[in-house]
Amino acid sequence: MAREHMPTMINPKPCGHLCCCIITGCEQEEAVNYYTKLEAKLKDEYRKEREKVNTKPLGMAFVTFQNEAMTALILKDFNACQCHGCHCRREPKCSPFSGLLNTYNWTVTYAPDPLNVYWEHLSTGGLKWWLRCFIINCFLFLLLFFLTTPAIIISTMDKFNVTKPVEYLNNPIVTQFFPTLLLWCFSALLPTIVYYSAFFEAHWTRSEENRTTMHKCYTFLIFMVLLLPSLGLSSLDVFFRWLFDKKFLDEAKVRFECVFLPDNGAFFVNYVIASAFIGNAMDLLRIPYFLMYMIRLCLARSAAERRNVKKHQAYEFQFGAAYAWMMNVFTVVMTYSITCPIIVPFGLMYMLLKHLVDRYNMYYAYLPSKLDKKIHSGAVNQVVAAPILCLFWLLFFSTVRTGFVAPTSMFTFVVLIITIIICLSHVVFGHFKYLSAHNYKVDMDGVDNGRQPDSSPPVKSVTYVAQVLQDPNTDETGSGEDEGQGLSQGEEGVNDGDFQSGEDSLIENEVHQ
Repeated sequence: MAREHMPTMINPKPCGHLCCCIITGCEQEEAVNYYTKLEAKLKDEYRKEREKVNTKPLGMAFVTFQNEAMTALILKDFNACQCHGCHCRREPKCSPFSGLLNTYNWTVTYAPDPLNVYWEHLSTGGLKWWLRCFIINCFLFLLLFFLTTPAIIISTMDKFNVTKPVEYLNNPIVTQFFPTLLLWCFSALLPTIVYYSAFFEAHWTRSEENRTTMHKCYTFLIFMVLLLPSLGLSSLDVFFRWLFDKKFLDEAKVRFECVFLPDNGAFFVNYVIASAFIGNAMDLLRIPYFLMYMIRLCLARSAAERRNVKKHQAYEFQFGAAYAWMMNVFTVVMTYSITCPIIVPFGLMYMLLKHLVDRYNMYYAYLPSKLDKKIHSGAVNQVVAAPILCLFWLLFFSTVRTGFVAPTSMFTFVVLIITIIICLSHVVFGHFKYLSAHNYKVDMDGVDNGRQPDSSPPVKSVTYVAQVLQDPNTDETGSGEDEGQGLSQGEEGVNDGDFQSGEDSLIENEVHQ
């Protein structure tokens, strides 16, 4: 506008730049005036919200220490337990302000990385947060209780004659392709519903969100892909009726002799092959992210906003969903590795391709994720279900053919019980933790009682201030703003430097026009 001395007009309505007709309600507006008014409005809302911050305490505080040794001593002091009779309570070292601050009721833990925190979710906690999670998960359970597998959804749609109009076309290509397309769509939709349910739970950290997503998606995928198809059942409704309804067993007998056949693993071999080639290819294509990118481009109001969308098109790597899908395939391979050994080489092929695809995506396609170690240790603890299911399948296979009192069945049963006891003692009770690679180690060398020697230079006190609480137009005192701005600039540097679009020249021309 400065070069051409002409005002730049925009249509502020959603997808306004796609509308070629100027009608009532879709009038264009001068860009500078529009963004000036929008900036003033957002600043006013920001000032009002900042005034409310001090009146709505969250009951938490973030404290920064000089080194990890001091942090470990403070944490050890607050987590020390002393038993008095039948009651155990923490007794940290007292100070003149302990009674005033009520330190006996404090809970002290390691703080997550600032980029790992959802600062806007910290106000949602307590009973409100638990009630929200309960309602979301109840709705999710009721939805997936009857619609667990894609096959049951297709059969339910057939009862209401939803696919009848397609059959009237008398086109063999359409009539054969449409049910397969529906089956594929629901196969991708059901785990997506489970995946996005964790977003609405408003977790405080990205690590907790990814860990919840991993546990929920993995549990659902195991039922949808492995357990129910292996038992010849179609949904959790039929599964629970088979377990507890005696009339259901009298009316509909389940023939396990037909379920646990040697060639029953052919379906799962095909599933692993499809996951290795089609699934990994879809991970490389990243179609959902490109669809979101197209939607954001359509909703952009001006060329400047479209340029910003193109420069910030990368997302963080979703470890929760990636772990769930990978462990699901690994569990399928492990479960049928003895009864159907042909699945093992295809499982190895899947793991190799998955490793190459994920390494490429994490290096070149996604932003780095600031997650703690719990997501990775949780994945290791969760994958112990694979050998347990393998022993269960081997026990069922042996019991159906030789009986439970056969030597092979009894030996498998004993090994299964021992494996379950060891896994539960490790996951639930914390035994064998010294064998884990996920231990937090603190270097205590050269530190006397948590304090550095006097010869060391004094460390400047650093206070972290969240980016949402920083005022970009005022210079606040303290180093917290500098650190927050450094983090923000570092993050923007990663986005702008590493993920710039190759069409910058075209974008600049579009901005100037």
